[in-house]
Amino acid sequence: MSASSPLSAPALRHDWQPAELMALFELPFPELLHRAASVHRQHFDPAEVQVSTLLSVKTGGCPEDCAYCPQAQRYHTGVEAQKLMSTEAVLEKAKQAKAAGASRFCMGAAWRSPKDRDIPKVAAMIREVKALGLETCATLGMLSAPQADALKSAGLDYYNHNLDSAPDFYGEIIHTREYQDRLDTLEHVRDAGMKTCCGGIVGMGESRAQRAGLLLALANLPAHPDSVPINRLVQVPGTPLHGTAELDPFEFVRTIAIARISMPRSMVRLSAGRESMNDELQALCFAAGANSIFYGEKLLTTGNPDVERDQALFARLGLRPMPLPAPSATVHADIVEGTHACGRAA
Repeated sequence: MSASSPLSAPALRHDWQPAELMALFELPFPELLHRAASVHRQHFDPAEVQVSTLLSVKTGGCPEDCAYCPQAQRYHTGVEAQKLMSTEAVLEKAKQAKAAGASRFCMGAAWRSPKDRDIPKVAAMIREVKALGLETCATLGMLSAPQADALKSAGLDYYNHNLDSAPDFYGEIIHTREYQDRLDTLEHVRDAGMKTCCGGIVGMGESRAQRAGLLLALANLPAHPDSVPINRLVQVPGTPLHGTAELDPFEFVRTIAIARISMPRSMVRLSAGRESMNDELQALCFAAGANSIFYGEKLLTTGNPDVERDQALFARLGLRPMPLPAPSATVHADIVEGTHACGRAA
């Protein structure tokens, strides 16, 4: 591995300023990628990519109004509400994911927040998946402190709850949950001793300054998220954001690079929207410091590149999947939220 020793790596920062991130966005593209790649090598093997699978264990019927989400019951997207899957069905999917090379298995449910009666059912899934040697993660919506404690007791490693956007853009896309609600859930997860997976969605019509504002909010959290999913808007007919002008691909790569620089020890994941990315764009993202992907299954309710395409791309680029965690080690897991790995059902 090419990472340098902790003594030579710069200290983690939680005091980034808006002007600093905007200055990074404005760097010449080759210079920005060089800086991001240099930071990446200090903490990770640049040839390794974490491979995860995300399964929707409870699809559709969400009461929230997230403008990007096909699982919101108020939008007509063709996504039908379904019941929570059985533990046996989830376990079979987890076995298939492990056989396909995944090291993390993430479970997402389209809830605003789980009811207390739902927690034991999800806890049973977590225990069974973890027994396979996979890292476990979940995204179930807002959590109370007791619910977070119960999931931790079941062995959950990571909980995903995205900020989705910069604080000053949030009101343009969501009205049924406050930004502070998201921060409160993250606090409950950290207090319970679980790791956090937290990122956002770009390409929703936000400005560059608002993209910088999202990264600023993430990088200045009390602890950097252990996993940072960067989602590219998947435009689903029937959702309010369908028809939004697409984000320039190089701007997306810049966002990945600045996430890497500002959160150097976090896993930076290409999440929703990867199906529409060609191999060249994905390669640029890996060069900019992305080192995690979801593959296999559908990314909750939107498509995902198939396993064969991803394996072929890895072979072309000389990349390899990160190995499964050692059985004796503490198991970690990242999560995405919803369709775009958002704060509940992105």
